[in-house]
Amino acid sequence: MAKPSYTKADIKQIVQDEQVEFIRVTFTDVLGAIKNVEVPVSQLDKVLDNDLMFDGSSIEGFVRINESDMYLYPDLSTFMIFPWATDAHGGKVARLIADVYSKDRTPFKGDPRIALKAAVSRAEAEGFTAFNVGTEPEFFLFKLDEKGEPTMELNDHGNYFDLAPLDRGENVRREIVLTLEKMGFEVEAAHHEVAAGQHEVDFKYSDAVDMADKIQTFKLVVKTIARKNGYYATFMPKPVSGINGSGMHTNMSLFDKQGNVFDGHDADKNLGLSDTAMHFLGGVLKHAPALTALANPTVNSYKRLTPGFEAPVYVAWSASNRSPMVRVPASRGLATRLELRSVDPTTNPYTVLAAILSAGLDGIDNKLEPSTAVDKNIYLMDENERKKAGIVNLPDTLLAALDELSNDDVVIDAIGTHITDKFIEAKRIEYTSYRQFVSQWELDNYFMNY
Repeated sequence: MAKPSYTKADIKQIVQDEQVEFIRVTFTDVLGAIKNVEVPVSQLDKVLDNDLMFDGSSIEGFVRINESDMYLYPDLSTFMIFPWATDAHGGKVARLIADVYSKDRTPFKGDPRIALKAAVSRAEAEGFTAFNVGTEPEFFLFKLDEKGEPTMELNDHGNYFDLAPLDRGENVRREIVLTLEKMGFEVEAAHHEVAAGQHEVDFKYSDAVDMADKIQTFKLVVKTIARKNGYYATFMPKPVSGINGSGMHTNMSLFDKQGNVFDGHDADKNLGLSDTAMHFLGGVLKHAPALTALANPTVNSYKRLTPGFEAPVYVAWSASNRSPMVRVPASRGLATRLELRSVDPTTNPYTVLAAILSAGLDGIDNKLEPSTAVDKNIYLMDENERKKAGIVNLPDTLLAALDELSNDDVVIDAIGTHITDKFIEAKRIEYTSYRQFVSQWELDNYFMNY
């Protein structure tokens, strides 16, 4: 489905015809949280003329209080009307995703969406026409109590690809899919995942900026429809111990005017991958430790990245098994792609895609060669076998990943020093807070024994 192309006049006409009452202008902060400024339709001209201002000092990682005035520049192609009633009398609300500009009308260096657009522009300067991305976001559904508050009771006890009655989230997923389609998504699949209460909805790939926009919209839709049906949806990577966590496998391919440059047109060489694909892979593997801070940005992320639950913990790649960090799916031709399996849905999609693309371009520019493919189950290899195969561990804590990020100039350059500094500062505070908390596990294991 082609991305819509709207003019200001188009949007004004649609708003009038559909009797839209409010315009919600959204953007994303440094940590990946969706923010918005909502205005009545009477202010539509101000929105479309890039004159809508907001207080940037109130947003995580943006600016100081003496630099607070900022502008929102909406991307007209992101205009859509929410297909659900959003107020008591059912008034319609439309959405526009915006880039953030400083008070001097220059692009704000702390805007993650602008960082991704800049990374895409660098790829275009090297002759690439598109960085296409497809994601597989997973989430859990928990029941709400009589007060509408989330409980820790999962909505079902289903397993991978189960059907009702084991899969009690079937109707919720269907409503999510139908809602997404009304909003212009092309949904390819929806199913129950491995863990109880865990679900996945996959939608068609698109260019990186559009995909990041879609991920943010997807999260909003899932949470909205889940609550409407009496459930709470969470994208927390590991909400329940002892079962699989939620990932967001990220498939990627790079195109030029001739087509998919990852396709090698030769099944006997590099598993059918081109030299360009191999160098891109080499770059991703080289920068994997730093990418982890962005791909897995919460303390909880590292509860998912543990052996035994299908989440990768080693820097490696393969075409034949799913234990390494990067997998090469079997499809070739236009569908040739790399699948990064470490990413989880708490990531900021704009910064992580900017960093992945820049890491891959670094590999292409410097002709980096990836390590040898690992076709054995890495979880069954001992330390000596992994060392001999050149396999290293991914960072196993948020603090370790932040240290890797702070020393990786390519990834820092991809998202900019403003975003990097604010991100690291906020996440170090988060980790310190976590260290100061005494968990139930510690009480269970230490309280009576010492």
